[in-house]
Amino acid sequence: MAIQDVVQHSHAEVENEELKQQLIGTWELVSYRVEEKESGAFINAMGPAPRGRVIFTPDGWVAFNLEGSHRHPATNDEDRAHLMKTLVAYIGRYRVEGNQWITSVQTAWAPEWVGTEQRRTVTVTGEYADVLTPWRKMPNWAAGRLSRSIIRFRRATVAP
Repeated sequence: MAIQDVVQHSHAEVENEELKQQLIGTWELVSYRVEEKESGAFINAMGPAPRGRVIFTPDGWVAFNLEGSHRHPATNDEDRAHLMKTLVAYIGRYRVEGNQWITSVQTAWAPEWVGTEQRRTVTVTGEYADVLTPWRKMPNWAAGRLSRSIIRFRRATVAP
């Protein structure tokens, strides 16, 4: 390996560690937008006031629980099925590569995500993290068409 390759590799490792350190902690959901690829339309998948948290641990775990607006307790199976369309929840090990974190999903609200890798592009600016998913078919919305999520988190404050 040439000295230039070693330097570039070391630089990439430093950048990866810097982003990982920026991500560690608890983030609260600020906004969740969904864009449909084919039409370019935005889908109101999570409503006007979604809520949730993402937690990154120093030892490489990440946990998501994101909920849409206006969720109410289910009274029947149809209600329970509808609630699943306004939920994104999964846990796994994560690693950082460049400006992305990659989660190896170990448990999820959608069984088809278990055993997959979920890649997210992230930009951390001050107290905000802006996240962009790749185009994919979500089990919750867009009826099997490609969509991507555009998500904003704010670092959660610690209550006194």
